[in-house]
Amino acid sequence: MKLPSHDAAARETPEDRSRRVILPRRTPKAPIRQVARRLLMALLVLVATVFIVWIDREGYHDNAGGQLDLLDCAYYATVTLSTTGYGDIVPYSASARLLNILLVTPLRVLFLIILVGTTLEVLTERTREQWQLKRWRNALRDHTVIVGFGTKGRSAVQTLRATGLPRDRIVIVDPSTKVVESAVAEGYAGVVGDATRSDVLLRAEIQRAHQIVIATQRDDTAVLVSLTARQLNKRANIVAAVREEENAPLLRQSGADAVITSASAAGRLLGLSVHSPSAGAVMEDLIQQGSGLDLVERPVVKAEVGKSVRETNDLVVSVLRGHRLLGYDDPQASPLQTADRLITIVRAAPAEESVVPGKPSGKPTLPGTAVSPMRPADD
Repeated sequence: MKLPSHDAAARETPEDRSRRVILPRRTPKAPIRQVARRLLMALLVLVATVFIVWIDREGYHDNAGGQLDLLDCAYYATVTLSTTGYGDIVPYSASARLLNILLVTPLRVLFLIILVGTTLEVLTERTREQWQLKRWRNALRDHTVIVGFGTKGRSAVQTLRATGLPRDRIVIVDPSTKVVESAVAEGYAGVVGDATRSDVLLRAEIQRAHQIVIATQRDDTAVLVSLTARQLNKRANIVAAVREEENAPLLRQSGADAVITSASAAGRLLGLSVHSPSAGAVMEDLIQQGSGLDLVERPVVKAEVGKSVRETNDLVVSVLRGHRLLGYDDPQASPLQTADRLITIVRAAPAEESVVPGKPSGKPTLPGTAVSPMRPADD
């Protein structure tokens, strides 16, 4: 396979690098509105100063001679508020000097506060963002990293959210700033950059991640991401999607624990739907977590130990024993053991309900670990 080029990453500007990690904000701010509001305030102060000078213009002396006109008043107000003070126009009457003391000087101070306040606000905002970023990094543990936020990545996030994973435990990595900003708008933390680079994945704290979902647009990119991610995190569960089935073995060798072939999975679902539309609808329902029927992985409860698979109250399709996945009809699956985990089909519970192991699955009430298959969709 042809490996992707890093030219795009090399063309990144310092501004792009500084914005690689984007955290969601509770109240998005509009910088243009803030600047416009401050400019308007400064303009109002300037207009007020011009008016004050204009009403007492006879009390000012112009070295060029003649009485002050409106342009001269605006000129004097500008150089006074900016503390330039050329000295060519000066107040000489008692009233003009008194107005300068009582009105013009406070307006000058207010004008400077507006200008300095803008700078201070920028510095404060940057400091706050750095503090939030540091706190976010320190608190992030056992999270899920989604590499690629296209159709497959979004479907994976929707499934994970349906299983109860909170938004603040999901980090999106994508080379597109617009894509990451859309993810941030939905409440997720985002990292802008090429996920084949170690420094980009480290910004997503991948070394402390529990799960990594690779949903890139190209198979060769997925291989490189899997290699880099596995090098940085030996214990994480890596699930990757590829378009072509022939690339699946290479991705497994690169460190992926599970590989989903999106093209062949979609083709099998199409073929099943042609042969039996009802069976296709059931399969589509099973891979849509949170609605209709769900696949759930749960531990064996104490009351089920020693029983056969068919004696449980749930519809068991497989038994996970160590690293072996046994079918429900496999003789070795029964009797059930304490360390076993069951893959069951249950009715999707409302958000406030969860699955109770060993109880009838019509109305589950305690959480199990939902199986989250990737949806067969291409970017």
